[in-house]
Amino acid sequence: MRILLVEDDAALSLGISRAFEREGWRVDMLSDGQQALAAGLEAPYDAAVLDLGLPRRDGMEVLRHWRARGASLPVLLLTARDELGDRVQGLDAGADDYLTKPFDLPELVARLRALKRRADGRLHESLVVGPLRLDLAHRELTCRGERVHLSPRELALTQLLMQRAGRVVPKDSIVQALSSWESDFSENSVEVYVHRLRKRFGELGVVIKTVRGFGYVMELAEADDGDAASAAAPPG
Repeated sequence: MRILLVEDDAALSLGISRAFEREGWRVDMLSDGQQALAAGLEAPYDAAVLDLGLPRRDGMEVLRHWRARGASLPVLLLTARDELGDRVQGLDAGADDYLTKPFDLPELVARLRALKRRADGRLHESLVVGPLRLDLAHRELTCRGERVHLSPRELALTQLLMQRAGRVVPKDSIVQALSSWESDFSENSVEVYVHRLRKRFGELGVVIKTVRGFGYVMELAEADDGDAASAAAPPG
């Protein structure tokens, strides 16, 4: 996932960001409501964590701005305001969830997973391509029951390819998904990571093919081009 984190407490923001990155998620951090107004509309985020007490523009105003302009990304409000009226106001303004400070990081991570599942309409927590199974809840990839150890970015790229197995994943989509505002992820970087995964998955019966000028497609090694789409099993 790619997350927009809008929080003006620098220490808290850094702690949250590190927790998200351990999940293999990409995080863009902002500390200003004015900046957030445009950010939530322009970039392809999977979810946003939005503090209410922000400088220049209040988080509630940011949320209303996003919803008024058609932004549908799931939003979790993160705030010290714990009165019932505040929670009702936030949910009525378009928030999908509400978590009050202080909080435990594992709960925040779990709530974001739940938001993403609901947004995807996904009932199950895993992706399957041939012998590979990716447990989305625990961020664990296995092959025939044995764990396959990958770096967070390798795991994120694997998830992108497994979600669209049998179909081409454009290279620019990979760059966007794996980049953050703090660290660029170039097309050359994509090629390096794809090369690594090819070496890991080739011996497991799964290949990543290059479609020149477009991107990459994951499929079973024995699949013909005509039936590549059958390489992907539905989430389950």
